[in-house]
Amino acid sequence: MAQPRTAPPLATIRRRADFLRAARARRCGTPSLLLQARPRRDGDDELRVGYTCSRKIGNAVTRNRAKRRLRAAARAVLPGRGRPGWDYVLVGRPGATVTRDFDSLCADLHAALDAVHAERGKARA
Repeated sequence: MAQPRTAPPLATIRRRADFLRAARARRCGTPSLLLQARPRRDGDDELRVGYTCSRKIGNAVTRNRAKRRLRAAARAVLPGRGRPGWDYVLVGRPGATVTRDFDSLCADLHAALDAVHAERGKARA
């Protein structure tokens, strides 16, 4: 009997250089977030994800709430839809990441992942 495919573990991106490499790679904007993604090609099958919210989002309380919502959406969506060996950075949007209902936030992440993993020429949005 075949083993069910298990989702690769999610690791957190911590180094600034990794965030900068993701910022130069594929991206897709949705109403509630911006997704930046890149294949690492280092042979590691680990999914890595980072979160960032600038001061445009609001004060520290609002930025932390936006990051908590992005982390929850990533935990809900990425294990099933993300690709092994990729880095993903979720960037919060002012006014939208905090106020958008959670189902819509997850749907936006689904759509952004589909766009990023589409053909190379169509991935830039």
